[in-house]
Amino acid sequence: MTTRTTTRRVFLGSLAATCSHSALGSPTNLPPSVSDRLKIAIIGCGGRASSLLETFRDICEISWICDPDRKRLEQFNVKAKAANTTTDLRDILSDAKVQAVVIATPDHWHAPAAIMACNSGKHVYVEKPCSHNFREGQLLVEAARRNKVVVQHGTQSRSNPMIANAMQLLKEGVIGDVLTAKAWNIQRRKNIGTSSPSEPPSEVDYDTWVGPAEFMPFQKNRFHYDWHWWHNFGTGDIGNDGAHEIDIARWGLGVEGLPSSASAMGGKYYFDDDQQFPDQAMCSFEWPGNGHVRHRKQLLFEMRIWSKNYPYNCDTGIEFYGTSGMLMVSKRGKQMLWNDDNKLVDVPMPKQVPKLESSHQLDFVKAVLESRKPTADIEIGHQSVALIHLANAAVRLGRTLKIDSAKEIVVDDQEATALLGRQYRKEGHWSIPAGV
Repeated sequence: MTTRTTTRRVFLGSLAATCSHSALGSPTNLPPSVSDRLKIAIIGCGGRASSLLETFRDICEISWICDPDRKRLEQFNVKAKAANTTTDLRDILSDAKVQAVVIATPDHWHAPAAIMACNSGKHVYVEKPCSHNFREGQLLVEAARRNKVVVQHGTQSRSNPMIANAMQLLKEGVIGDVLTAKAWNIQRRKNIGTSSPSEPPSEVDYDTWVGPAEFMPFQKNRFHYDWHWWHNFGTGDIGNDGAHEIDIARWGLGVEGLPSSASAMGGKYYFDDDQQFPDQAMCSFEWPGNGHVRHRKQLLFEMRIWSKNYPYNCDTGIEFYGTSGMLMVSKRGKQMLWNDDNKLVDVPMPKQVPKLESSHQLDFVKAVLESRKPTADIEIGHQSVALIHLANAAVRLGRTLKIDSAKEIVVDDQEATALLGRQYRKEGHWSIPAGV
């Protein structure tokens, strides 16, 4: 086993790590032996990585794991049984035998790590949201295309048969023309309290953990998991659990590209603590279509993370309103259909049932083997996550954002434009993406 702490050595900018079908087995079947399997690395060893490991270790060879928290690294490897461990992802990127990486870090590392992996010729499975800010999302899409690698976004509903069937029904016109989608994420989060800067745990390389982000001293309630609620590291719950519902809503609505307007209102209604993001928000996005009646579309998203009361006994879900009915679907396994007379009717199977792999992770592996786009290709992921960034900017500024979707810019709003990027370390960092 190789264990290494952070150094400043320069990693190779481009590696011959693309995989061949002859080396990995048939593109239509999993390789028969462990030695022939896709060799992957897992970057980030927290809770989400543990969930992903359950599937990936059955279909891939785990060559490396990486985390700046050495205690987490050791605990994670009890199950991962990786040949190599490191606190510095550059070790992984310089290993030509690694063909793909799985990124399950805090949000502020998602795009920088993914872009570096793409530039190293490695395929990428990146957790949601794929970027901490809009500009990084653009750069990640560009890196994937430029390097001709597969990048799968961790919105696993794209590989969920029930969700995919519901989206196909909408496409086939089960409720007529879909004009509005209303999504929600309602649950009760915890109060993270108030705290002050302190020394980081001795087993943590905190400088590496902060990475490209603007440096902030360690504080216990903005570290493991609680980083979600800080502007410097996370995207709030709009970007956390909301990423799934917003993606499904956009999918069923059938819209492409950025909306023409984004608005949001909200704030801290319940938690009196250090959280910077709102615990309640109402967000709205509009697409003008071709300008004619029945082509204009709207997506609504409601986030309330202080409540235990929610529609249809589902903490997350989406209602789709069409010209001849309404369909409700939830990743919790529930779907309901109403006809144009507002009568509840049975949900039929679509005429053309989508062909899916048995898991989102297997779809990624098969996409690599078959040299095809995955079900949640990074461009799909970026377009959905763009709504998260627009909503967060709108709620922070308290105003509607007007968007030029063709140019992908906010019109005449310098403050909003600034929020679609970010402040990086003043002294610079090796992971800051070029072009930001």
